[in-house]
Amino acid sequence: MPSVIHAFPGFDLPAEPQVPEPSPEGRRRFRTIWISDVHLGTRGCNAEMLIDFLDSTDSETMYLVGDIIDGWRLKKKVYWPSTHNDIVWRILKRARRGTRIVYIPGNHDEMFRQFAGMNFGGVEIRRAAFHQTADGRKLMVLHGDEFDAVMLAHRWLAFVGDALYTMLMGLNRWTNSVRRKLGLPYWSLSKMAKHKVKNAVEFISHYEEIVARAAAARGVDGVVCGHIHTAEFRDFDGIEYWNDGDWVEGCNALVEHFDGTMEILNWPEEIARRNAEAEAAAQVGDPANMAAAA
Repeated sequence: MPSVIHAFPGFDLPAEPQVPEPSPEGRRRFRTIWISDVHLGTRGCNAEMLIDFLDSTDSETMYLVGDIIDGWRLKKKVYWPSTHNDIVWRILKRARRGTRIVYIPGNHDEMFRQFAGMNFGGVEIRRAAFHQTADGRKLMVLHGDEFDAVMLAHRWLAFVGDALYTMLMGLNRWTNSVRRKLGLPYWSLSKMAKHKVKNAVEFISHYEEIVARAAAARGVDGVVCGHIHTAEFRDFDGIEYWNDGDWVEGCNALVEHFDGTMEILNWPEEIARRNAEAEAAAQVGDPANMAAAA
């Protein structure tokens, strides 16, 4: 029997990942990384893209801001490919290398909230956290479902919405499968739909304002959350609202540079830029191009 790693209660991982992890040397270094809404255990998770992100970046601290594992979906049907193991393996590997990992469960992985205050494999589990940036700003970090009126008042409606969202994600996968065959970059159908539908835009705007108000009431300089799958920065009368996005639709991460500067990374755009730079470098190095230049 192959050796395993006991990661979290009920989660055993192979001792080595299916996709080998490259050397951490040469990665882009950040002071802090925030990711959320990975939804491991669903077909909508862009696991390969997240693996690429994890293999390309590193940080002193990483916050997992909820819905990392989709317990709602796993209760209905078990879906757990090797790439999902590889993501958890990489996160635990970071903890062993000395990265501080703080896991704040969301509504889809609420089964881990009962372990708040405990530490598994170097991963601290918290209901919420407070982060101080390099330039002294204090940020509240939480998943954000606490401020979702639909979740709080009509839990059954949230499950219906989840089912409809899953259908949309299936169409999104099919669309991008066709785009890959045509040599086109990743494109989020659901992200476009949310920005086109008036009610969705109004909900997102109202949600952001409520979360920012809660941060102001707690006397902090800002808030970092996830939950609504919309990476965003807004300023509400001096209170910073940061949403780190998701790894189902937009594939975003929030990072803090070593001077305290914050930035939202869109990983499909990062991959496209990297590929374009590699293609340009290859063309420059092509003997035919060099001869033409001469």
